[in-house]
Amino acid sequence: MTWPGPGRTALVAGLLVTASVLAGCGSQSGDALAKAACGHVNQSIRLYTEAKRADSAAGARTDLARAYAQLRAALPLAAEATSQNGQWVALETTLSESSRVMEGELLAGLQQQCAVADSPNPGEPPQPTEVPTSP
Repeated sequence: MTWPGPGRTALVAGLLVTASVLAGCGSQSGDALAKAACGHVNQSIRLYTEAKRADSAAGARTDLARAYAQLRAALPLAAEATSQNGQWVALETTLSESSRVMEGELLAGLQQQCAVADSPNPGEPPQPTEVPTSP
């Protein structure tokens, strides 16, 4: 299978970014790695949205290929985040599905998981929204 030029270029660029980021990951915490992974996820979502609004099929294919490359670049960061802190296993698992499932099906989960990673205190459990009542 031959990939079109822009898709191949986007994939290679994503892999190079991932390699350079992973080279500096040794001292980062799981939360910082998850936040870095979500930087790629957020970029992917932006590109995916642009693809859906593209004026041409070629433009849409290019944006989708770039979006996919961003998701794949996020995966090793999420995997390392998970090895540092098991809280990020859902993010890693969702990203790993990007090779089998269309990105549109993963968006809601990725957005929710990245909202946690991008929050000021991602390692803390969410605050309850209701006060429990006694029986």
